[in-house]
Amino acid sequence: MRVTEVREQLAANGLADRYREFATSSATVELAAQALGCEPGRIAKSLSVMLKEGPAIIVVMGTARLDNRKFKDCFRQKAAFIPGDELPARVGHPQGGVCPFALPAGVPVYLDESLRAFDPVYPAAGAPNNAVELHLDELERLTGGQWIDVCKGPEAGA
Repeated sequence: MRVTEVREQLAANGLADRYREFATSSATVELAAQALGCEPGRIAKSLSVMLKEGPAIIVVMGTARLDNRKFKDCFRQKAAFIPGDELPARVGHPQGGVCPFALPAGVPVYLDESLRAFDPVYPAAGAPNNAVELHLDELERLTGGQWIDVCKGPEAGA
C-alpha cells in the first residue's frame, strides 16, 4: 500500500490535516459514508479501468454509475475494469483503497462531471480504512485530472 506516499503528497500540498483514518472499513461507498458521517454522493469513488494505453483511474460521485455509451464515446472502447487481484500491480493500491494519488508513472486520472454535485468530496487515500477531504479544485490540482462525462447520475436510476 502506498499510504505513506499519499500522505506525503498531501503534506507537500499543505493538505496533511485533511487525511482521515478509521478504526472500521471504508472500502465501499456505504461504509465510507458511515465512517465520515456524510451522504454517499460525497464519496469520490475511484474506478480502475484498463484502457488500450494502459490502466487509468476515473473518479466519480459515490452514487454514480458508468454509462457504457458515454464511456465508449469518450475512450473509443468498452469499459474494462481491472480485476481486484491486479490492482496493486497496476495502480499501486488495494481494492477498497484505490485512489487518484501516488499512482505509478503514466497512470492518468480522469474526473467525472458527476463529482460536481458535491464540494467537498472524500476520495480514499490508499487503504480500505481511510479518506481525505478535498474541494474539487484541490482534487483537480493534486491529481492533474482531466474532466470527462462518462457517468449516469442517481437520478437516472444508477
